Amino acid sequence: MQNFLDPAILFFVFGIVAGTLRSNLEIPPPIARFLSLYLLMALGLKGGFALAKSGLTAEVLVSLACALALSALVPAIGYALLVRRLSRFDAAAIAATYGSVSAVTFITAVQYLETQGTPYGGHMAAAMALMESPAIVMAVVLANMARRRPGAADSAAPHGISKILHESLTDGAQLLLLGAMVVGLLTGEAGQQAMQPFSGDLFKGMLAFFLLDMGLLAARNFGTLKGQSPWLLAYAIGGPLVHAALAFALAAAAGLSVGNATLLMVLAASASYIAVPAVVREAIPEANPSLYFGMSLGLTFPFNILVGIPLYASLAQRLA
Repeated sequence: MQNFLDPAILFFVFGIVAGTLRSNLEIPPPIARFLSLYLLMALGLKGGFALAKSGLTAEVLVSLACALALSALVPAIGYALLVRRLSRFDAAAIAATYGSVSAVTFITAVQYLETQGTPYGGHMAAAMALMESPAIVMAVVLANMARRRPGAADSAAPHGISKILHESLTDGAQLLLLGAMVVGLLTGEAGQQAMQPFSGDLFKGMLAFFLLDMGLLAARNFGTLKGQSPWLLAYAIGGPLVHAALAFALAAAAGLSVGNATLLMVLAASASYIAVPAVVREAIPEANPSLYFGMSLGLTFPFNILVGIPLYASLAQRLA
């Protein structure tokens, strides 16, 4: 219940209500883009400052290894399950969407942990960056294999992995996150004090403003889910829970702290609705965008923001 009383979460709920009522309230796209870049830059700085204090410890390396394992395991399991009911292209696109991560969900989880006074490692922002690309590459490989199957319609030429890797690794948002983390790591405590008004004091208000926009966007994508199979809608909620359970098992086996375990579960349970759809739309044009985009933004994102994050944090407490 405490999560619902957080101002940022309440603004998200308000956005959903306003969007459902078809209000003309909207955040201009350039401002929404600025808010997104601000949050990534502030998160990167926070991560760098925290990493400068902790150093490269064993838990840092283990956490990153767990993140890489999940980035391969989650889309592989998702594709194996989805291909039983969908075309290979739709299954690959959805598997990539749910195998990648949502930066906004992660940022909201970080704010939740800070509000709860739960410590976490700044390196988890690097874990988020590591988990974004493998699912995209896997999906493109699966789509290329589907196109080469005997009797497959030649609707699109196979896409080169090198091009997809370049687009994924040089994405502006991801580069900003990593660059800000390096700046925070190099400047340490002095940099943290200098940037506190920017990356600390403003963060909560900027997040609330951005979540208002996300609530509006989520509400306006509810319509794309009409007429979809109940099985797919169940996957949009059940899939993240299963992925979080896998992350919980890895975190328990690796002995991660409560904060890092929570963020690992959040990363595994989240689904991309910005980076992956943009790449998949070009790389897998045979896939239906209303499926992978509507499911991730219309159902999974609101579920994780409102219910998932406190649930994952509660489960992580068991590791203590």
